[in-house]
Amino acid sequence: MFGLTEDQETLRREVRTFAEREIAPHVMRWDEASEFPADAVKKLGPMGLMGVILPEDLGGAGLGYVEYVLAIEELSRVDGSIGIIVAAHTSLCTNHIMIAGNDEQRRRWIPKLASGEWLGAWGLTEPGSGSDAGGARTTAVRTTGRDGDAWELNGSKTFITNGRYADLAVILAVTDPAKGTHGGISAFVVERGTPGFRPGKKENKLGLRASDTSELIFEGCTVPDAHRIGEVGAGFRDAMRVLDGGRISIAALSLGIARGAFDAAVKYSQQRRQFGKAIAEFQAIQFKLADMATELDAAWLLTMRAARMKDAGERVTMASSMAKLYASEAACRICDEGLQIHGGYGFIKDYPAEKFYRDVRLCTIGEGTSEIQRMVIARELLGSKPSRG
Repeated sequence: MFGLTEDQETLRREVRTFAEREIAPHVMRWDEASEFPADAVKKLGPMGLMGVILPEDLGGAGLGYVEYVLAIEELSRVDGSIGIIVAAHTSLCTNHIMIAGNDEQRRRWIPKLASGEWLGAWGLTEPGSGSDAGGARTTAVRTTGRDGDAWELNGSKTFITNGRYADLAVILAVTDPAKGTHGGISAFVVERGTPGFRPGKKENKLGLRASDTSELIFEGCTVPDAHRIGEVGAGFRDAMRVLDGGRISIAALSLGIARGAFDAAVKYSQQRRQFGKAIAEFQAIQFKLADMATELDAAWLLTMRAARMKDAGERVTMASSMAKLYASEAACRICDEGLQIHGGYGFIKDYPAEKFYRDVRLCTIGEGTSEIQRMVIARELLGSKPSRG
């Protein structure tokens, strides 16, 4: 049912080869130093991996979410930091412009982003509003700039992937406080170097340490009305459409990290000997591996279903939330068991198990926590809507 085409298999092999050649040798150095892998990210552009889901006439690869999932999975199998850098750039920032922007805006920004010439970020979360987007405090007020209608942004965003390195960011800001999420939030493109816009604190994280996560600060930052993406007040609605695809990204990220942990556990169990034989010969280890493999396949199938529905133009709110929920939680269990199979060696940095264990923890939190995913799924099942905002 979910077999891959020859072209898709070729893409998977090419990304895996690239990841093992260009990323794997540097993973622990990047992680220890919290170093952004700028050179590796630049190499993704010519491969088409920074614009997998974007149309060819805008500089993208013209492929679909199935191919996108494969790319994110293979990158994350080696280093989840690379996976989340690409995911935030592609399915959040660039895709928001693709979904809600006009033709002029798409032609202006997407070719630079899809080619990898520019790196993008997406700003929704704030210090006081994580899951509660209606609690946003960053404001955008109409004003008059040198070239006509403009907006002045004030406030801050937090936990922004690519924040310090992005050439542009799509920012959600409150334009009508009285309307909350139902018509009170709008989206704006802010380019690097715009007066009043600067990165703030870089977060010192548990995992995915080579991925930059920073504050974005706006102090009297003025952007022209031509930088407004979508209708005034439609920002939250458009953001939810973006997140339908973004949750497929996190499911793919989860799959990749889990697959890396599983592969490492299988290899270790075949090499590690105790009581005169490989630990893979013990039933306790075999049962762990069997459960890990089964959960990995189940997560892959849910994710692939959501990706194919997205490619078919179907509504994927529930399918993407299910994929994100299950894949992220299954990945946490798989990485936990992978570390357990390594025993004491799983607790030290000479083996990859501890890094997978740290990296995967973000997957049940980012782009909607597991609790939020359960709320979304339940609302879809029951046909209900949020009562506030």
